[in-house]
Amino acid sequence: MAELRDVVIGAGPAGLTAAFELSKRSRPCLVLESHDVVGGISQTVERDGWRFDIGGHRFFTKVARVEEFWNSVLSEEEFLRRPRLSRIYYNKKFFDYPLKAMNALRGLGIIESIRCVVSYMWVHLRPPQDTSTFEGWTASRFGWRLYQIFFRTYTEKVWGVPAKTIQADWAAQRIKNLSLARAIVNALSLRKGSTKVTSLIDEFKYPKLGPGMMWERCAELVASAGTQVLMSARVCSITRVSGRAVSVCYEKDGLVHKVDANSIISSMPLSQLVRIVEPQAPPTVVLAAEGLRYRDFLTVALVLPEEDVFPDNWIYIHDSEVQVGRIQNFGSWSPYMVKPGYTCLGLEYFVNEGEGLWLMSDSELKLLAIKELTRLELVDASNVIEGYVVRMPKAYPMYDAAYQQNVMTIRQWIEAEIPNVYPVGRNGMHRYNNQDHSMLTAMLTVENICGATNDIWSVNVDEDYHEEVKK
Repeated sequence: MAELRDVVIGAGPAGLTAAFELSKRSRPCLVLESHDVVGGISQTVERDGWRFDIGGHRFFTKVARVEEFWNSVLSEEEFLRRPRLSRIYYNKKFFDYPLKAMNALRGLGIIESIRCVVSYMWVHLRPPQDTSTFEGWTASRFGWRLYQIFFRTYTEKVWGVPAKTIQADWAAQRIKNLSLARAIVNALSLRKGSTKVTSLIDEFKYPKLGPGMMWERCAELVASAGTQVLMSARVCSITRVSGRAVSVCYEKDGLVHKVDANSIISSMPLSQLVRIVEPQAPPTVVLAAEGLRYRDFLTVALVLPEEDVFPDNWIYIHDSEVQVGRIQNFGSWSPYMVKPGYTCLGLEYFVNEGEGLWLMSDSELKLLAIKELTRLELVDASNVIEGYVVRMPKAYPMYDAAYQQNVMTIRQWIEAEIPNVYPVGRNGMHRYNNQDHSMLTAMLTVENICGATNDIWSVNVDEDYHEEVKK
């Protein structure tokens, strides 16, 4: 009889965290990663000695066990302490992000500020009829005018659909507990000696060589503990028999391999997981899987002299005349990711795989990025000396009107028919989790495999705003 193994699908933060936690319990597992690099969306891409972060990853968490995990994988000397700076670029002016009421109102000028305050007062007299959408939820907290200025343009770039079709869940996870009233009250109520003031973190930890450094080291640690990490190993099927998943087939180097499974921890996209289970799931479950949608992502990284470049980690671009949504300054993340005297700006575009920008050649994308950087007048784009393009499919699970019911349909089927299959992480659960919450779902899942009864679906549902701290 073949030996049963715990199988982990995906070597991103959730998958490798699961492998790490299993190895601590003397349960070496098999990790199957379809790509040739670990880290998923938290990988660090290297091209010609330049290193790029996919989306920007601050290493800050309120989850103590996640902090302990990071510190057990990388030494203190391998982390940098970086100042926190991200701003909104609107109408050729910079605004703090997350929004600070006084900063925003000063930057908009007296007349526009009065309009914004009046608009905010008006929504309290006539609230949006539907606050279940991003549009209604955000307008009810900031007023229609501030919503139009600071939230709508960027959000519609991210998702490629009208903001009124995106569910409020996404706003609740990204700007939870913030509102214009609360921001003004906080700004006016700071008192000497106060111990209950809520503010935003002003610094965070960051691996010297980017977030991929964390997951490259983690993969080495689990391998040394007996776990097998297979790269370029595409999972092609999961077989179920009598109410359990019993085996996993994967393709590597043109050959198909089969491994008998005790439990399966999956961070692959939830829709894809349903499609590879044999025998096939019922039509209602397959239909739910087909209804889950994603937004894809690409970065155009431009190398240029570091002088006269903005100091931010990233800038949100609220300008509907350009397609770029956000710009990273990788030199501000870590000087070890760039070369002396130069930095690398990552212009981020939110796209659909197989459409529009995704299909453009790298040279066309580099020309577009330089053109848009010139239009924004943020830096002198004529100094660009090199450029690179990085594509990342299924970067963001979409929160459309049907996603909650679709996820619930799939979840109930998995729990009833293949309860030893455990979805974890951002794509695995179709949940817009931050890195630390994705890791926590994996930690709690390993505990469940060992006999606990944690509800991983409650992770990051009722958490406080991610980057707020009490002082």
